[in-house]
Amino acid sequence: MTGEEKGMQIFTLPTGEAVYRYQKSIVVPFNGKRKVLSTAHRNGGYSEELKAVFNHDATKGAGVACTLQADTYQEHMKLITEELGLDADYTAGITTAAAMENVAIKTATYKDLSVTAIVTGGIEVNGGRVGDPTTWHEVDGKHHEIKPGTINIILYIDGNMPAETLTRALVTCTEAKTAAIQELMLGSMYSRGLATGSGTDGTILIANGESSNYYQFAGKHSKLGELIGLAVIPAVKEALFLQTGASPEQQFSILRRMQRFGINLNRIWDQFKTVNDLAKPEFVCHLEKLDKEPELVVLASLYAHLLDQLDWELLTMAQTAYEAEMIIKRMNPKSTDASIIEWEGMTKDAVIEEMCLKMLACLVSLLEERVCIG
Repeated sequence: MTGEEKGMQIFTLPTGEAVYRYQKSIVVPFNGKRKVLSTAHRNGGYSEELKAVFNHDATKGAGVACTLQADTYQEHMKLITEELGLDADYTAGITTAAAMENVAIKTATYKDLSVTAIVTGGIEVNGGRVGDPTTWHEVDGKHHEIKPGTINIILYIDGNMPAETLTRALVTCTEAKTAAIQELMLGSMYSRGLATGSGTDGTILIANGESSNYYQFAGKHSKLGELIGLAVIPAVKEALFLQTGASPEQQFSILRRMQRFGINLNRIWDQFKTVNDLAKPEFVCHLEKLDKEPELVVLASLYAHLLDQLDWELLTMAQTAYEAEMIIKRMNPKSTDASIIEWEGMTKDAVIEEMCLKMLACLVSLLEERVCIG
C-alpha cells in the first residue's frame, strides 16, 4: 500500500504490525506468515496465504440503504478490497453498518501470549437471538442484506496453533461476544428473548504462524481461552457504547428492560390517552422520569426475568403468575389490576402476554398518579 492508502495508524499490535483506518475501513496488513480463520464471503474459511484483512463500513450516508457495487457479494467485496489498495486474491474482509471511528481495541496478555480484539458493533436495529424467526431465505446465493448494526471482531493472537485450535478459538470468541451482550441485557429485535448477537456478525481470527509459542487448546480451561474472553468482552461492550450508547446506565430503564416484551412509549401512550387529555410532550416528560425511578427499574427487571424463566420453562405458570402479582403490588400498591392471572388452560405465550398487559396497566396507573400529583 502507498502512504496515502495506509491512512491513519490507530494501533500497533504486539507483533509490531500496524492497524490502519482509512476509507471507512479498519485494515490490518501482515508482516509475515499468518493463519487466518474468517467468516468473510471472499477468501473466507481457513487460509495461510492471506496478506491482509479488513473491516469495512458499508453505509453510504445517514438514511441511505447499503447497496452492492456488483452483481454478487463476492464481486462487491473484490471491488472494496481493490479500492483499499489491497490484493483481492490474498485479502479477507467483513462488512458492517457501524462507523469505524467507533472501533474498540483491547489487548490481554499473559507472559509471552497476547490476544488483541479489534471490534466495531451495534445491535439496536439488528440484534437477534439464535433461533429467532428469520426474514429471508437464501436461494442460489442470490440474497444478501446488511442492516444497521453488526458486531464485527478481528481477533489477533500472537501465538502459533493448528487449524483446529484456531477454530476452537472462534467458538470461545463467539461465547465472549454473547457474554458481553447478555451482561448488558440487550434484547432481540425479532423475539422477546435476550440477544446473542446481530444477524450479520462477522469474525476474523488471526494466529501468528511465525511464533515459536505453539498452542493446542483455546477453550475456557486454557489461558488462551481466558485471554480471548478478557479481550473480547470489554472490547464488544466499548464498541456497543461508542456506536449506540449501550451501557449499564442506559439499560437502567423500565422501557429498556421491557421493550423486548412489546412494552414501549407508544404502547403506553395509546392506553394512557384513552382516559387522559394530557398532551403527548407532557406525557413523555412524566414517563421519562418514571422510567428511571430506581425501585421501579429494579422491580421491572425482576418482572422481565420472571418472564424469561417462564419462557425457558424454568418456572411453572403458577409460580410465575403468583410472583408477578407480588411485583405489581410492590410497584403500585394502589393498583386495581394486580390479581393473580387465571393461568389454567392458557398457553405459555398467552400467560406471558397477559403478564405484559398487567405491567402495561401498572405503568399507566403510575403515570396517572404522577400527573394528578404534579
